[in-house]
Amino acid sequence: MDVRTVADLSPAERRAFFERDAGVEGVREDVREIVDRVREEGDVAVREFAEEFDGVAVGNVDITDDAARAHEELADADDPVLDAVREAAANVREFHERQRPEDWRDDFGGRELGRRFRPIDRVGVYVPGGAAAYPSSALMGVIPAVVAGVDHVAVATPPAADLNPVTLAAIHEAGADAVYQVGGAQAIAALAYGTETVTRTQKIVGPGNKWVTAAKSIVQGDVEIDFLAGPSEVLVLADETADPDLVAADLVAQAEHDPNASVVAVTDDADLADAVVDAVDAQAAEREREETIRAALDNEASGVLRARSMPEAVLFAEEYAAEHLSIVAADDEALLDRITNAGSVFLGPYSPVAAGDYAAGTNHVLPTNGGAKRYGGLSVDTFLRSSTVQRLDRDALADLSETVTTLAEAEGLDAHAESVRKRFE
Repeated sequence: MDVRTVADLSPAERRAFFERDAGVEGVREDVREIVDRVREEGDVAVREFAEEFDGVAVGNVDITDDAARAHEELADADDPVLDAVREAAANVREFHERQRPEDWRDDFGGRELGRRFRPIDRVGVYVPGGAAAYPSSALMGVIPAVVAGVDHVAVATPPAADLNPVTLAAIHEAGADAVYQVGGAQAIAALAYGTETVTRTQKIVGPGNKWVTAAKSIVQGDVEIDFLAGPSEVLVLADETADPDLVAADLVAQAEHDPNASVVAVTDDADLADAVVDAVDAQAAEREREETIRAALDNEASGVLRARSMPEAVLFAEEYAAEHLSIVAADDEALLDRITNAGSVFLGPYSPVAAGDYAAGTNHVLPTNGGAKRYGGLSVDTFLRSSTVQRLDRDALADLSETVTTLAEAEGLDAHAESVRKRFE
């Protein structure tokens, strides 16, 4: 990585930072074929795709009992990983319980108006994995749905010859009602349309690769989704007080996710910028996933940038709209007050993104590719519907009568107007 100056970025360089691509379009047609086959053939297609893409001959698609058994075995063994899962789950649950809205109804002068909230009935959560372990994604997807009161929470996770017991235990700990070993685009199709084994859901949430994202974009409309997410990203906004080793550590940590991850640091301090570049190079060499990290660091949407001032750095961060925004500065609260576009914000030197990824309690399923300009991350709200309630007394309706009938007739809807007049005949 080299230090570049924000003011000197070319139009092409700015586009690379601000128009990040999830790679969905390149696989859309292939994904559409997968979705159509699962919709038409059900479990048969699910099993065939498991062999083709995962190299696994799937027997039972439903592995709910396996998840319960994995949890029990880790508990019997006093496995410290399960203790970590439980602590993280408790923190995530505590934070999301604070998000539950209350029904309300107030009097507006004879008009009793209110709003009530009810959970979606059936939700599907995608948990990436297979042979890899992503227990954190299970907690982040399932727990908010359970807290919201969803009646049936189903999890789909990729099959493997030996399913990871930690991921299965985390799914069980989080409170899922059903677990299916099906991954990729075929998992999204199964959750959207149902199969002989997989229960059809009304909303699908959770992170995944471009195949998963493309499938979510295709089934959207037939089923609700959370949002379309791309590769992971972080932007660190830092002033001269920041420790370059800590800034670099957050960049390297995010880079190990994916060769297409976007990792950016913006500062108004030239010495810090140079020191971060050196620290990133040194730390990358020490990591097991160095090849992935180097690829992410070399991607066009990654870099260390020097701004002429912190206000210019803030403007860059606002346009970038990061999934993860880390602010390491003497007056981080003042900078936060000027930020509106961010999925999740991490303040100060002791708030690494990894804490939020795993156990702080906030959710790590967040908008990418500038999505933070339009919506937020996964929350209890994701799993709720709201409806309004009204009760008018006779005087309140009489007061509104002329307004309602005048507007109804202006729209040519005389039956609407008459439905009001009838009440006063």
